[in-house]
Amino acid sequence: MDKSSDKEKKDGKSNKGLSVGKSEDFSTWYSEIVQKAELGDLRYNVKGFLVFQPWSVLCMEKMYRHFEKVLQDKGHEPYFFPTLIPEENFMKEAGHVEGFMPEVFWVTQGGETKFKDKLALRPTSETAFYQMFALWIRSYNDLPFKTYQRANVFRYETKATRPFLRSREFHWIETHCAFASENDAMKQVEEDMETTKEVLHDSFGLPFIFFERPQWDTFPGAKKTFAADVLNPDGKVVQQPSTHMIKQDFAKAFDIKFKDKDGKDKFVYTTCYGPAMSRIFASVVSVHGDDKGLRFPWEIAPRHVAIVPIDDSSELVEKAKEIKKRIGEFAEVVIDLSKKTPGERFNSWEMKGVPVRIDIGKKELKEGKLSVFRRDLNKKEVIAEKEMMSYLEKVKKESTKNLMKGADEIFKDRIVDVASVKEMKKAIDSGNIARCEFCSIDKDGEKCAEVIEKEVGAKVRGTNLKKESVKGKCAVCGKKAQSVVYVARDY
Repeated sequence: MDKSSDKEKKDGKSNKGLSVGKSEDFSTWYSEIVQKAELGDLRYNVKGFLVFQPWSVLCMEKMYRHFEKVLQDKGHEPYFFPTLIPEENFMKEAGHVEGFMPEVFWVTQGGETKFKDKLALRPTSETAFYQMFALWIRSYNDLPFKTYQRANVFRYETKATRPFLRSREFHWIETHCAFASENDAMKQVEEDMETTKEVLHDSFGLPFIFFERPQWDTFPGAKKTFAADVLNPDGKVVQQPSTHMIKQDFAKAFDIKFKDKDGKDKFVYTTCYGPAMSRIFASVVSVHGDDKGLRFPWEIAPRHVAIVPIDDSSELVEKAKEIKKRIGEFAEVVIDLSKKTPGERFNSWEMKGVPVRIDIGKKELKEGKLSVFRRDLNKKEVIAEKEMMSYLEKVKKESTKNLMKGADEIFKDRIVDVASVKEMKKAIDSGNIARCEFCSIDKDGEKCAEVIEKEVGAKVRGTNLKKESVKGKCAVCGKKAQSVVYVARDY
């Protein structure tokens, strides 16, 4: 191995391309792209924690802005809550504490002082928000009360961690809302699902199916849970934003009451919603990426345009600066003045998924033309320099739609109807989602779900929000079916 290769290994960087194709070995492809596109570094010396590098952070900041704008437009107000939650808050709601206690990181000492009562690094913030809701909500005039915060949360994840997909710290938005009636709360859940479509699909280009989770897989303390599953090319699904109708047990435990129009004190109904930016970013990488590396929708690309002067001559560098200035605020531009060869720089920006690369050489300078490369189409062409802005406007308009069209194809023919556990395993092993008739998504069906987990290595994801007719028998136990469920492997 030469000295440059030694340095690349030491730095955790490489100018070389990916060693495997996405469809050939998705797991290796994903691991390499995280490293070689410099998205995150696993070498931080606390197990399960990832250092997010600039290229992922820049993208996720834009993702946050998209979500926050939609939430604020729909009446949610932003808050910053403390990271620490008293143990007594968790103990107030039995279902919640049972669900989260095994995953909690506890703070037991500050400096030399040992605490009498433990403090939790928040795994989620219902018990923090609801303590304050009880102080803030007094009358029906205070409702609906719609809040959110962007935060990082901590969970002692015992399964194998994977950058962005599964770790012990992840970055998200969580909304917490209170309403006067269960009907109003359910409308919020429906609004959350519409928000997911507006942002996740229409802006980020990610296709998904919303499922109502079975009763044994609801969020701890929830009456109903609805979650968006994005399908990865390897056939596994990634749970993306989930929204929950919370049981009134929470409101009663925290004494969140309001005086209604009839003068009576009543308990509120609450909901919560959690888009996790780090997991959504993982789906952006997985779904849109190809054998050359990343591809970003224009809306969330860390940078829109990379300008590559073919050499470092002053005339080419000045032209690059002039073009950057002309593009101005329309797009975010980076000029590559690194000492790499032109080919290495071309490959680097394709790896990083910048939507447009502009190559400037002496020939282009002389002829008043630009060599441009569109990452969404993997197409190189030559345009007149005077057409540059109209060309960029066209790419901005078309690129996300092109990526979305390709992403939507992932679900095509990937849902397979099955009538037995054997057929189910065959479908799942082939990288598909299995659909079958099932005895019950209430607690009665949990034993059949356990059979699926044991014999197929997959989980019942839930029922489609679009009602589907049930005619036959459960694919597992053979009893009369009450639901049609979807089964898949997940991360």
